[in-house]
Amino acid sequence: MRTYSMTASASAHRPYGVAIAALVIPVVATALVVPHAHADNNRLNRSVVQMVSVVQYRAGCHNHLKINPQLQLAAQWHTLDVLNNPVLLGDTGTDGSGPQDRANAAGFRGKVEETVAVHPALAISGLELINAWYHDADLLGVMRNCANTEIGVWSENRIDRTVVVAVYGQPQ
Repeated sequence: MRTYSMTASASAHRPYGVAIAALVIPVVATALVVPHAHADNNRLNRSVVQMVSVVQYRAGCHNHLKINPQLQLAAQWHTLDVLNNPVLLGDTGTDGSGPQDRANAAGFRGKVEETVAVHPALAISGLELINAWYHDADLLGVMRNCANTEIGVWSENRIDRTVVVAVYGQPQ
C-alpha cells in the first residue's frame, strides 16, 4: 500500500502554486476593476423593427415601416418607467399616462398603439420577443395593423429584468 506525505506533496508543488497565484491574482484584480459590458440594445431595437416589418408584410401591408424619433422617445419613457417599477406590466405608466399621452408629450401627432414585453432575465432576443407578441392575439393585431406606418422601439435591461416597448404610429 502506498502512502503520501502531505508535507512532502505540498512542498513539492509550492513553486507551481506561487507561480499560478502570481498569474491569477492580476487577472482577477483586473476583472474586478474593469466595468462590465452592456447589452447592445440598439441592435435589439433595430431587429424588432425589422421583424415587425416582416409581420406587416406577411399580413399584406405594402407600406415601409419608418422609425420615428418621437415615438422612440415615448417608448423610452415607458420602458424606463416599467423597468424601474416592477408592478407595471402593461401600457399604463406610474403617472396614469397611456401610449397616446406619452406620444403626444413627445411631439407625435396621430394615433398610436403600443406593445410591451417584460422578460424576467438580463436579456431577450428579438426572436423570443416577436414570438411572445405573435402568440398574443391583441399584440399580433397591433403588429399587423397596416395603418401603423411609423414605429419607435426602446429596450432597457438590468440583471433581473428586460423591458421592450414598441410604439406604433399613424401620423396625421
